[in-house]
Amino acid sequence: MAQHSSIEWTDHTFNPWWGCTKVSDGCKFCYAEAIANRYGQNVWGPTAERRTFGENHWREPLKWNELSERNGERARVFCASMADVFDERAPVEERERLWELIRQTPHLDWQILTKRPHLIAENLPLDWGDGYENVWLGTSVEDERVVERIVQLGAVPAIVHFLSLEPLIGPLPDLPLEDIEWVIVGGESGPKSRFVSPLWVEDIRQQCQVLNVPFFFKQWGGARKKQAGRELNGRFYNEMPRVAQTIR
Repeated sequence: MAQHSSIEWTDHTFNPWWGCTKVSDGCKFCYAEAIANRYGQNVWGPTAERRTFGENHWREPLKWNELSERNGERARVFCASMADVFDERAPVEERERLWELIRQTPHLDWQILTKRPHLIAENLPLDWGDGYENVWLGTSVEDERVVERIVQLGAVPAIVHFLSLEPLIGPLPDLPLEDIEWVIVGGESGPKSRFVSPLWVEDIRQQCQVLNVPFFFKQWGGARKKQAGRELNGRFYNEMPRVAQTIR
């Protein structure tokens, strides 16, 4: 959990639990697993127990909501950086608690990112309807082998459907962007980071431009990601979904 997150496209991060299972090549050098291991938390894999948290942890988003209401500005919350809300081994009670927390924080826009969009529909709350007004649903796509996730995501109603094309480890031509409201692109970071081609990034940007989909370039990544920066074509791309430009 973090207030004032260092992730460029959000304001805060919140984790209802820690732990996940790797499902595709984008997970190979998972930063969240490395962090968990550093803290001595054995929470990764199909048999590992997930780490849960106490009351103080769950109260933090309520404070962010109060601050947003007071300031008259919506804040974005990335959920979850250390887990996957739709993980097969997700603690069911904690996921139900998350939906209740989201209902209690209408001044926060919750950005839920998953590598399991095929499991979203069966794990949504009963009152989901056409989607909660303060929940954006996203999926991660690292290369063409998992591009079917985009169609699976678009099949679930949501106020915003977004893609995190990070770590981008291969070209993604002809993306099905018709039901997508936002695209984030980023290269892999860390000492074992894999190559990202500027041609891949520029092709995605052009696809977004054709369909008028907001495009956010997060980073080039690499072993020294701060030095590599996040400029593309001599500028920064910080576009956000159009719904983010209004106070609902």
